[in-house]
Amino acid sequence: MVHSVSLGLVMFVLWLLLSGHYTAFVMGLGVASVVLVVVVARRMDVIDHEGHPIHLSWRSIRYWPWLIREIVKANWDVAKVIVQARMPISPSILCVEGTQKSELGNVIYANSITLTPGTVTISLEDGEFLVHALTAEAAAGIASGEMDLRVTDMENAKAGEDDPK
Repeated sequence: MVHSVSLGLVMFVLWLLLSGHYTAFVMGLGVASVVLVVVVARRMDVIDHEGHPIHLSWRSIRYWPWLIREIVKANWDVAKVIVQARMPISPSILCVEGTQKSELGNVIYANSITLTPGTVTISLEDGEFLVHALTAEAAAGIASGEMDLRVTDMENAKAGEDDPK
């Protein structure tokens, strides 16, 4: 039930932000559509722990700013490589072991790698990630394991725990 209420609230806030209409009638239609979608989703049994991971909310608030900072830095690095006449790329493929325990953790890690410019997760099997890196610096960033540790920390977080860093 908590997941359903949380999903409904997120959908309604998103609807409010995107619609831009705040009259009583239109907001009533928005509430009705959100309720209908949540009821249908519950009947289809698609609202679950992994589909709507509210248990990660507090740790993801710390993870997203770090990830956005890494994306901006990687964008800058890729832009510098592209504008240079020699285009100093050194593409490589590396195999990285993930320390995540759940499928959700693996997906978050794989998507975080792919969101960072200059790196793409090619495949994921049994906790092993095959990653393509555009430059040696991008490969070193993935190999350092910082992103892996941050995703694992977010995945394993319990309320009230402090970050290890």
